[in-house]
Order: sequence, then structure tokens, then C-alpha cells
Amino acid sequence: MVQASDIKIAQAAAMQPILDIGAKLHIPEKSLHQYGPYKAKLDYDFIKSVQHNQDGKLILVTAISPTPAGEGKTTTTVGLGDALSQIGKKTAICLREPSLGPCFGMKGGAAGGGYAQVVPMEEINLHFTGDFHAIAAANNLLATMIDNHIHWSNELGIDSRRITWRRVVDMNDRALRDIALGLGGPGNGFTRQSGFDITVASEVMAILCLANDPEDLQRRLANIVIGATRDLQAITAKDLKADGAMAALLKEALRPNLVQTLEGTPAFVHGGPFANIAHGCNSVIATKSALKLADYVVTEAGFGADLGAEKFFNIKCRKAGLKPDAAVIVATARALKMHGGVPKDQLDTENLKALEKGMCNLERHIENIRKFEVPLCVAINLFDDDSKAEIELITQHCANLGVSVFECQHWSQGASGAKALAQEVVAMAESNIGHFNYLYDDDLPLWKKTQCIAQKIYGASDIVADMRVRKQFEAYQQQYPDFPICMAKTQYSFSTDPLLMGAPSNHVVPIRELRLAAGAEFIVAVCGDIMIMPGLPKKPSAENISVNVNGQIEGLF
Repeated sequence: MVQASDIKIAQAAAMQPILDIGAKLHIPEKSLHQYGPYKAKLDYDFIKSVQHNQDGKLILVTAISPTPAGEGKTTTTVGLGDALSQIGKKTAICLREPSLGPCFGMKGGAAGGGYAQVVPMEEINLHFTGDFHAIAAANNLLATMIDNHIHWSNELGIDSRRITWRRVVDMNDRALRDIALGLGGPGNGFTRQSGFDITVASEVMAILCLANDPEDLQRRLANIVIGATRDLQAITAKDLKADGAMAALLKEALRPNLVQTLEGTPAFVHGGPFANIAHGCNSVIATKSALKLADYVVTEAGFGADLGAEKFFNIKCRKAGLKPDAAVIVATARALKMHGGVPKDQLDTENLKALEKGMCNLERHIENIRKFEVPLCVAINLFDDDSKAEIELITQHCANLGVSVFECQHWSQGASGAKALAQEVVAMAESNIGHFNYLYDDDLPLWKKTQCIAQKIYGASDIVADMRVRKQFEAYQQQYPDFPICMAKTQYSFSTDPLLMGAPSNHVVPIRELRLAAGAEFIVAVCGDIMIMPGLPKKPSAENISVNVNGQIEGLF
């Protein structure tokens, strides 16, 4: 079906005043800090005032392992939220904020698609309410104070060779991955090697998205470990007296952002940590606020279920005390055919053999969600070139596993295209058949936690690490035994090889290094090569973006 581009659809939308959107959740005008007519931030006092409210139902939207064919997870999240609203449920949606890097790189916009979008689309994708700028400023203030402390006598005895804190910028800039600081003489500080990460990979982003309130935010910022002394004593942001100023920079950024979908469903779009180097979920404060204001809250987690859903359950839910009521796994026939070995340029042709082969990826994700004892169903995000036989094959395969499948056309039809999915989600959530549990207990040793994820979620036979990494495990086990593990690996495969699609089994997961996120309160296990500062492709999306004579942005997806 040919239709207008996402941005044209968004620009043609008749948006409702944000005060009217807030009123749907009984948010008074005085509790909305407006950023123009269609965006607002929620007041802290109001958030406190609704804490006695009963929680609504929490629905997670996740997906199969991502492919270049696309899955449409955010689009499905929005479509499902609109469909729940259409069938009479008081609904709110919780999404992550888009990063400028992917917007100007390969991905383009990240606010849903077709007739299942959050708006104002251009503003959400570009700057929004300034949250990411505040996060970058707080991150870089700490970096500046580290080098300034060393320059003015280094009373803490920071070993410049052991500084782990890096600067950030919200742009895909490969030239900044490895840089030299302090060149040009003594007046410019001490020379050392460092680099930049993309803003969404900053621990400050993870902290903002896990903080419950401003006090918790500053506590976590104070605990950030930036490096060590020569005798390996940890140095924190509190030691540098940086935590207060960092919290001041983030004071407004911590307030949840309220916008709307094309169909007027309230949407909290707040925070956006990377789903491989961090936990890949929107903020805890936005999700918990939405649960106090709506009967149904639909949220998503980054990448496929092996990364996003696993971290949503084991990190976000554990830290925030959340209990999801149902999960939806998004799949497309196109992506499953890619997992079965079909090249991207041949996906518009029916290929049942390849689809059957690629079904193992969806099956593994279904098995994994069931390990958390959360009721689930599958949403097939339909494309025009999907054949009836292909959809029937997916449906029958899932039926054999005892899983319901729903054909969804929210991209082209909006809420009405996901109505059956919404009705199933309500049935699952209200049946109370789930008994949510974590994959591992807090007191399991860090090595065993890592091994548990690799074996039970990735299908690996074991994990391996050299002596240096094993000593890291031993050291962190003494200091942070209760921390969950945040696995950093490729999103394209259950293994650490991005080219190994489908559902590989009995592979070995190498742990290359451990990174401490003491403020976010998790340990990052780096598996294989992980890019925390992406580069632009040969033909970046930025080349297609412009402003027309009417002042409208064009080409943003």
C-alpha cells in the first residue's frame, strides 16, 4: 500500500493541545510545564501526589532479533496503545527519546511510522525538550572537572592512565572515538588518551532512566566511578564534588515528557539509553508515573527480546519494582525470511522454505519470554508483499507452541489495524495468569549471573574470559555482589557474531571486559566488539533532510 511518508502524515495531523492530552489522565494544567502547545513536562509535586493511586496494567512490546528488513516495534507499540484507547481503555504509552546520531545516520526518525506515530514528530526527533543536551552537559561537566582537578594539583591522586570517564556528543562521529587531550603545553592540562561516546551510551543517561526522583538521581550521580588512584582506590563524582552541579543540570531533564499519538493517546517519551551498552528502556519515573495515571501502559524495550526484554525484566523491573502483566513479540515475515538466509533484495518474493528456517528466531524469543512467566502473544507487522501462505505458516507454527498470533495493520490503518491485538492483550493482562519472576536472584555470583543469561537466553554452552577479566569479576563480586548484569553484545544475533542469524546454539560467549556502572547500579559485561560511538554510513540520512520555503522539515524519514 502506497501512502505518504511518515513526516508528511505527521505534519498533516490535527494535534490536540497538550493540556487536553493531560486532562485525559487527569493531570491539572498547573502540573504541566509547557514547551509550546504540544509538549509538556510533568511536575514533581503532582507525581508525588498520585503515588497512592493503584497501578495500571504494564504491557511490554518487544521483538525478534532486528534485521535490515525492519520489524516495526515502536510502530506496534504506538498502534497497540491507540487500539487500547479505541476499545475504551484509559491508556498511556511510554517510549524512549530518539538520538540525533541514528536520526542523521541510518535509521532516520524514531517516533513510530505511518498512522501509528507520536507527534510532533520533527520536534521529538530533533532536540525535543533538551533532555539529551542536559545529559551531555552533565557528563561533560564531570569530564572537565576530572581534568581540571589533575591540572590544579591532583589532591585525590587520580592516575590519569586509569581514568574511565569519557566525553559524549549526540552524533555519530567516528573521528572522536580515540583522541588525545591536553595537547599544546602545560597551560592546556596534562596530555592523556581518551575519547567520545554517543550521548545515549553515557552512564548519566542510564542513571536518569533508573532514578526514582531528584534525590535518588543525585545519589546515583555521586556514586559514579570515574577511575582510580595508583593503588587502585576508586574515585567517584562525589570525591570531585561534581554530583551537585550535575544534578542541577539534570533537574528539568528528569521530569517526564508528555506528548500524544496521531489519535490523541497520551504518550510519555523520556530517556533513551543504548540497548547494548545499557538497559535500553525509557525512564523509570515516566513508566511509574504512567502506571499511576492510566489503566494500561504500553512500553517497549530496545532491540530484540534477548537484549531489550531481558534487561527490561532483569534490570528495570528489578530496580523499579515493576511487574509486567503481558508481553507482545513483534515479528515480520520479511525479517524471519532474512533469518532463514534470504538477502534483503529478495524479500518481496514468497519463500516458505526460508521462512520455516527463520522461524527458529521467533521460537527462541518465545521460549525466553516464557522463562519470566509473563503471558505473551505475537504481532505480525504486515507488509503488502506478505503472502497468505507465509502468514499461515507463522500462525500455525506459533499455534503449535500454544501462542496466539495477530495480523496487524496499524501502519496503514492506525488503531483499527491493531484492535484484535489490543483485545488479546486485555484478556491476558486481566486474566492474572502471569507470575512474573526474574531470570536469576540478586545473591547469585556475578559470574553465574552472566553465565545464566548466556545459557538460558542466548542458547550458549558457556561463557569464557581471560585471567584479567576473571580478576575483574572477583573484584566486583567483593564490592557489588547484588548488581545485575547488563550484557553488551551485538543485537543482530543470539551469539556475539552479528552474521550468525537464526537461533544459534551451543556457542561460547567470550566476555572481553567488565565495565562498572556504579551509579546506574549494574555491571556491564562486554561481549565481542561493541560500538559506543557509531559512525555515519556512506549515504547518511542527513543528506535527505532539509527545510522547505514554508519552514517545514523534509526528509526526516
